[in-house]
Amino acid sequence: MTDKTIQLQGSLWLTIDGQPLGGADRMALLAQIAACGSITRAAKAAGMSYKAAWDAIDTMNNLAGEPLVARLAGGKGGGGTQLTVRGEQLLHNFHTLQAEHQRFVHSLASQAPALADDYLLIRKMAMRTSARNQFAGTVEAVTHGAVNDEVTLLTPGGQRIVAIVTHDSVLGLGLQPGAQALALVKASSIMLVSDAGSARFSARNQLHGEIARIQPGAVNTEVVIALPGGSSVAAVVTQDSCDTLALAVGQPASALFKASSVILAVPA
Repeated sequence: MTDKTIQLQGSLWLTIDGQPLGGADRMALLAQIAACGSITRAAKAAGMSYKAAWDAIDTMNNLAGEPLVARLAGGKGGGGTQLTVRGEQLLHNFHTLQAEHQRFVHSLASQAPALADDYLLIRKMAMRTSARNQFAGTVEAVTHGAVNDEVTLLTPGGQRIVAIVTHDSVLGLGLQPGAQALALVKASSIMLVSDAGSARFSARNQLHGEIARIQPGAVNTEVVIALPGGSSVAAVVTQDSCDTLALAVGQPASALFKASSVILAVPA
């Protein structure tokens, strides 16, 4: 039987509060946006669908706390896109880190090939969340109750996310004012309001912004609302609801969700 050599390899990911901000694939997308000035062309060049590209950008913007990609006004279809100064800085720094990381991996591989098995095991143990909406922020306040506690998270964009979690979870996660945390909300838990007027709602979380994108489907439609500060929130509603509300890009809209629909996470 021929011996097979085990090789040590690695990839670089940037994280914020334990959540993936971007790796080689997302940085490649940013590089293509800088080169093409178009999300459509950049997504094609990076081997992504148009929707996957925007999903990646929304996630990076939310976790970074400021826009990495900006739209350009004017032109057919609303103009092109370009990297912000922060986006350009991130891309440059990633390339620098990536070069250093590769040198480290090559050095480690030459010194200890036996570590490869454990390295691959660690890679398999890494977990990612499926929640569409991820808001990084700082715990602003914790209100204790008999069983459940109310935790208010302040995001870099100025939004406040309120979550209801058990008192044991607050203690176990170390949630206290000043602590860093991540709020996760499924897109299916978001309710949309296009014209609230004087109406009042019981939902504890109400994020107001402007519809940035609408991705229709056979049954459901994904609606992305751009929020002040560069972050966004995505909701999945039925196509009938989208038609009834006459949702359109550029119109004001609000995303409502219950405090009990928010899952809180902290860095490991």
